[in-house]
Amino acid sequence: MKKKILVLGIGNLLMGDEGIGIHVIREFELKHQFKNLVDVVDGGTGGFHLLSYLQEYENVIIVDAAIGDRVSGSIEIIKPKYSSDFPRTLTAHDIGLKDLIDSAAILGQLPEIILIIIYIDKFQSLNLELSDDVKAAIPKVVEILNQIISQKLQNQD
Repeated sequence: MKKKILVLGIGNLLMGDEGIGIHVIREFELKHQFKNLVDVVDGGTGGFHLLSYLQEYENVIIVDAAIGDRVSGSIEIIKPKYSSDFPRTLTAHDIGLKDLIDSAAILGQLPEIILIIIYIDKFQSLNLELSDDVKAAIPKVVEILNQIISQKLQNQD
């Protein structure tokens, strides 16, 4: 039997804003009220080791950064049905989310996925700090996570 809900943060803390997914899940883990109902995982920079999480859960909420034509710190929620629905993410990840989604789909074990993207301006190298715009998105994304999870848990009843 699959577990219900996973919140998966993706990012590299050594690359400044690119680590926002990890910063968000750390803040969420400190403040959320779903202690025994939701698992929270630091997915680091991705990789095929994350495939097992996609196979084990019915619902996976992924928090990650992307470079795009949006204002830095802006947030987008995507409910992808196919890997092509994912925005271009940072090349610093070893294996992209699209590759993971394709692999899970091929194996017939694709969960319901919600992707929360925080847009960043540029790829930074060796920087531990978040820019002000991106840092300001953290409480907003934590609130979005709480809303999504509350709704999913209500729908299970």
